[in-house]
Amino acid sequence: MPKPRSADNFDHDYIIIGSGFGGSVSGLRLTEKGYRVLMLEKGRELKPDDFPESNWNLKRWLWMPFLGFRGPFQMRFFRHVTVLAGAAVGGGSIVYANTLPIPKDGFFQSPTWSHLADWRMELTPYYQLARGMLGATPNPTFTPVDRIIKDVARDIGKPFEKPHVSVYFGEQGETAPDPYFGGEGPERTGCVLCGGCMLGCKHNAKNSLDKNYLYFARKLGMKLAADTEVTAVRPLPGGGYEVEALHGDRLWFRQRRVYTTRNVIFSAGVLGTVDLLLRLKADPQGLPKLSDRLGSRVRTNSESLIGVLGTKRDVNYARGIAIGSIIQTDEHSHLEPVRYPEGSNFFRTLMAPHVAGENAAVRFARMVGTMLRHPIKTVRTLLSPDINKYGIILLYMRSTEGTLRFRLGKALKLMGTGVEEGEAPQASIPEATDLAGRVSEKVEGMPYSLATETLLNIPTTAHILGGCCMGDSPETGVIDHRHRVFGYDGLYIIDGSSISANPGVNPSLTITALAERAMSMIPARPGVEPKPMITPQPPPKTGGLRRL
Repeated sequence: MPKPRSADNFDHDYIIIGSGFGGSVSGLRLTEKGYRVLMLEKGRELKPDDFPESNWNLKRWLWMPFLGFRGPFQMRFFRHVTVLAGAAVGGGSIVYANTLPIPKDGFFQSPTWSHLADWRMELTPYYQLARGMLGATPNPTFTPVDRIIKDVARDIGKPFEKPHVSVYFGEQGETAPDPYFGGEGPERTGCVLCGGCMLGCKHNAKNSLDKNYLYFARKLGMKLAADTEVTAVRPLPGGGYEVEALHGDRLWFRQRRVYTTRNVIFSAGVLGTVDLLLRLKADPQGLPKLSDRLGSRVRTNSESLIGVLGTKRDVNYARGIAIGSIIQTDEHSHLEPVRYPEGSNFFRTLMAPHVAGENAAVRFARMVGTMLRHPIKTVRTLLSPDINKYGIILLYMRSTEGTLRFRLGKALKLMGTGVEEGEAPQASIPEATDLAGRVSEKVEGMPYSLATETLLNIPTTAHILGGCCMGDSPETGVIDHRHRVFGYDGLYIIDGSSISANPGVNPSLTITALAERAMSMIPARPGVEPKPMITPQPPPKTGGLRRL
């Protein structure tokens, strides 16, 4: 039997695959505890000047490396869902909508994982820590879009709320010393309310992970290699793992590198982690003992994305932050207005009139009927000079159950979806359609969706979750309640794929809180004096309500 390796015989103590919310937290907390940490990220490291002015600049916005596009935003089309995700150093934090909500009680009490821990009690302190680290504050702005959403909330008798957002408001356009960590972090610039949060903030106001967790992890000694895609993880005789990766930003001219490590943390998000692990499970030299539950219990937040294009030309709906308000329609669902900046009209090329219907034939007939009944309004909205300046994107989410399963295809070995439990996700949700109709009346416009939603009823989600869910054994899950992979000592999964119930809200804060909890259970490296834990100061005051 091979002898166990000593810690000094490995290149690293931990290799972290992915730099999103789970990976960044893990990187900082492990580095604080004295471990030698290497983070591998397939995306680019982007500076403010690297972000596009609009999403028409596809090369700088989209992640399509086979075309040479290495932007921070990726779209993946599956049979049952279209997935939007991040791809850059900082993961989804670079292009997400800044919102950091805590889920309702149903999430913590879901039978899919409630037997493993008292999640509400255990995660509460980590939610608060995570919000502080990410610089969350209640949105202090009130825009024309918020007025419309507040009017709709009043019309239907539902609560109107302002979300906690990860944005530094300060004085607009003015740069100030780090306001979150006693001056030890990077400078921030007051938000200019340009609406460009989801393109990547060009103004240094968004508290993305490169300005907190990643910043301090690297400052304390963590190494990070961008443009590096992990292709294999193999157990070593006597313990530990060999990690193989391709390094470089030119797809056909990348260099192969091999690292050794005692531990590996998978934090590449559902699209990255599940895909990689499915391939490793199929490889006899990889990780064939992974649970057969791998790829199971994949869920979305049951979203419906609807763009309402108005006919008024004396307004500007593009000013503000990505998400500035919420209607809580009931305990399980809510509506948020979402924005892109002026000129970012790429999604116009993928849109079709939004209609409800139980099958494609009905939806197609209703779409044609709508256009024939309202020809002038259809033409005016379709020819809108700017769909963001004169329109409003609506994001409806709910926490209903129903799961998919990811698996590799037999021929091309590409990851695909199948329905596992309940109904397949639906793009046509009656309440979402009703709310879009109410907003349409107020902006004198029409609702539109992606053509895949209108014609095929395939929903779009920015919150794909699961695939590596928790259980009490390999028969019920891929990992245990401490994120340890069943069957492999030293492997962890800490990202959206480990979320084991439907939060019904943006999951970024929950992933961060779960990562903080998981890291709290790992002791300091033996024989090394741990560094003081980085904790935030009270967030800066944002002043009074700012009306636009």
